[in-house]
Amino acid sequence: MSSQVMFYDLANRQNRGWSLNPWKTRLVLNYKNIDYKTEWVEYPNLVPYLKSLGIPPNDSTAPGYFAAYSSPAIKYADGTYGMDSWPIAHELERQYPEPSLRLDNPINARVRDHIAKLRTPLEPHLIPRVPVVFLNPESAEYFYRTREAKYGIPLPELERTKATEDAWEAAKGPAKEVGDWLRENGGPFFLGQTVSYADFIFLGLLHMIKRIDEKYFQRYLELDESFPRFYEASKKWLERDD
Repeated sequence: MSSQVMFYDLANRQNRGWSLNPWKTRLVLNYKNIDYKTEWVEYPNLVPYLKSLGIPPNDSTAPGYFAAYSSPAIKYADGTYGMDSWPIAHELERQYPEPSLRLDNPINARVRDHIAKLRTPLEPHLIPRVPVVFLNPESAEYFYRTREAKYGIPLPELERTKATEDAWEAAKGPAKEVGDWLRENGGPFFLGQTVSYADFIFLGLLHMIKRIDEKYFQRYLELDESFPRFYEASKKWLERDD
């Protein structure tokens, strides 16, 4: 396999990775030191472009399914395509088995299924900032429109009414669970000194928060004493973000 991997990420003004789901795949590519190039795709172009590549829709019965077409997507070195971070991780592990993601360990599915509980309480703080901090006009318009449909109110109103101290209070319990899992094997990673895909799922969330707002990131790190140590130990895989 001599061809370069093509990685499809969400376009933004900085041309740097920012979103949780693409970060999960980018971190695997960085960890395995796979040669890849990023192609940036604007939000409203994502579905038609991925369809044009011949990628079949996501399996509606798969864990965490939320859309038929989504980012990340990838063109593997052998010319085949994949989509959605979970199956992409498994295929990259098959094609590049070392260093391993330890995908057979149950911690991976545990963290995968827990990530929404970590993110959801803080969405009123985070989501309204996305188009302001990152998005080009065509993606910003799409983002405002689709998220208003999702939340039932415009994003500025979501931020004004729901971005409260109660939201941070609701984030504490799920964060404490993750901290307990990180402590279980002595840290800094979920499997102690051994890296697994679960680390990249959580790291993607932390780094997305950091990219959105540094003060929110610092406050999130304060939710559990294990978080700063974990982030520091993982920083080398964040160095390539383009």
